[in-house]
Amino acid sequence: MTTFGRTHLTLAAARNAIQAMLDGAAKGTRPVAMAVVDELGGLIAYACMDGTRPTPRRIAVSKAYTAARSGTDSHAFAERLKSQGMSVGDLGDPGMVGVRGGVVIVKDGVVLGGIGVSGLAAEEDEALCRVGLSAMKL
Repeated sequence: MTTFGRTHLTLAAARNAIQAMLDGAAKGTRPVAMAVVDELGGLIAYACMDGTRPTPRRIAVSKAYTAARSGTDSHAFAERLKSQGMSVGDLGDPGMVGVRGGVVIVKDGVVLGGIGVSGLAAEEDEALCRVGLSAMKL
């Protein structure tokens, strides 16, 4: 959606991502949490499967937030900080995390938000984010 000349992530796109990730996660053996945030890191859509533990519930939102606020996937962001001898703790933003599983949402070079998944192995979390990103059809 475009308002005031800016493109924004819609609830419909976020819900498409969540549904696609839920469908993909249902094939697995462990429950996951997933979140979609806007470009400022504000929560648009969230879901967690039955039995999801508290930590993945929180971390999914943090991964999405990190991707949106950094403008890059959470793993790449963590690697960039590491190469500079820094950690996410040095940034003073308690919402950011330095782990894989957050994917930035970009359209025409503009950051629209982020997707985060937590509960599986880090690579699996990221792969599930990419399923959601694809379902957005941006």
